[in-house]
Amino acid sequence: MIAETVCAAVSAAGLGIAAVAAYRRRFLAAARTAAYALVPIGLVLTGAVAWAAETAFSPTAWVGFGLLGGAWLLFATTRAVERRGGGTRAERRAARAARRGAVAPGASAPSLGGAARPAARPAERPKAAGSAGSADPADDFSDIEAILKKHGI
Repeated sequence: MIAETVCAAVSAAGLGIAAVAAYRRRFLAAARTAAYALVPIGLVLTGAVAWAAETAFSPTAWVGFGLLGGAWLLFATTRAVERRGGGTRAERRAARAARRGAVAPGASAPSLGGAARPAARPAERPKAAGSAGSADPADDFSDIEAILKKHGI
């Protein structure tokens, strides 16, 4: 009698915590907490203590098995959602930041080859920009022409 009361109180407290988590929009945590909270009352309702006496034909035991199955289903669902990408906000933010930072500014430099390195050009450009009319307009498109020739265009 005392064990059943304690299990019911633990389940009620767990469901209360799950409700608070759901109110804070932490639905995966709320579902997982609800699943944990249903286990003690499910075990009590299955009659695990008096297994031999009433398990087979007790409607209360079948309700307990149903609650255990529901708890297992919640566990499985939250794991599937979490693996699919539902994770926490911090994990989603980190993944988005990693995707944004994946493209490096100089990512096309290796494809230009050794002859047309962009690192050599910035040293030449400030000198040409200092004199007003000495820059040849054909030099402005030489980088573009080199890229197009490399790709066969």
